[in-house]
Amino acid sequence: MNQPQTDLAPRPTDLDREGTAMLLHEALARSRQQEAVEAARRYALARPLAAGRTWSRIARFAARRAASARAAAGTAPLD
Repeated sequence: MNQPQTDLAPRPTDLDREGTAMLLHEALARSRQQEAVEAARRYALARPLAAGRTWSRIARFAARRAASARAAAGTAPLD
């Protein structure tokens, strides 16, 4: 009454930093999450720089417009 041996391949496993075995899809999900966190970190670093450029551009526009308005009104510049 021997049972026939099945040729089922073992599930692929990977070891994480703690040495715990995880399934391949879990390892891929963790990798994707780490990539998403890193992308968010890079975005958070770049966002203030982009905002600073935007506000600088707006300030230059406002200064030009104010100078134009002063010239049209015939008043002296504020400098």
